[in-house]
Amino acid sequence: MVGLLPSRIILDPLLADWLREDIGRGDRTTTGVLSQGDRPGTATWIAKETGVVAGLPMAKRVFELLDSAVEVQIQVQDGEVCQVGQQLLSIHGPLSALLTGERVALNIVMPLSGIATATRAYAERIADLSAQLVDTRKTTPGLRILEKYATQVGGAINHRMGLDDAVMIKENHIAAAGGIERAIAAVRETMPYPLSIEVETENLDEVAEAVAHGADIIMLDNMSLALMGVAIALIRAENPRIKIEASGNITLETIRAVAETGVDYISTSAPITRSPWLDLSMRIQAGKTSPKTLAL
Repeated sequence: MVGLLPSRIILDPLLADWLREDIGRGDRTTTGVLSQGDRPGTATWIAKETGVVAGLPMAKRVFELLDSAVEVQIQVQDGEVCQVGQQLLSIHGPLSALLTGERVALNIVMPLSGIATATRAYAERIADLSAQLVDTRKTTPGLRILEKYATQVGGAINHRMGLDDAVMIKENHIAAAGGIERAIAAVRETMPYPLSIEVETENLDEVAEAVAHGADIIMLDNMSLALMGVAIALIRAENPRIKIEASGNITLETIRAVAETGVDYISTSAPITRSPWLDLSMRIQAGKTSPKTLAL
């Protein structure tokens, strides 16, 4: 699965901020080690676990920002599965850039690869069914664009990136407005074309009200499979153009049964909020070895 990489105009400031955070007033260790002068070297990244790779182009950019003389050869593309011991990329350039950029680059790729790996596991459970896996806005502040890139790489599609992408009327909005009908009517007066309206529902009365007042998408939140089946039948009978999303406590064990109910989308935050990092390591050799000679 190919994800849409963030534009450099968005990505570069993020990477620069993270490098500033890590470097602080200077990389004291690297400056000391290279006190007799910088020299060229080559670094290789090795997978210590099997998983789906995500974020290598961003790691490449980290080293390029540190020194334009750095050359990076990516040997496993984002979205591909790496095996234990497999070489993922090689980096050739000044040792100062390789040493200083190591942690920031790994701190991007390891969690993103963990998210992509977890997402792939969920996506594969329903790959032969019509339901599509989508992510949520439960992301780490400042990292949403990267984490949602990783879910794409893993096989999901992005739900709204932010509050301005679509109208999603949740239970607290319903409470604040005084009901689904009032909430839908109020947002229709201010929302621009062509945004859609999604309504979160927890029972059949709310489902019926959302249908009656023209919701474009109806979320079935934390419903049992039996209740979900009744709700889907009600929606399809009244307006088959309405899209249906299932959400709430979706796990690897339950996702297939949910998909088999006939919903259009299944949303879960689990791949982002519960995935472990994929373990990778970087090893440096001093010298003028070209990265091309290290390709597997």
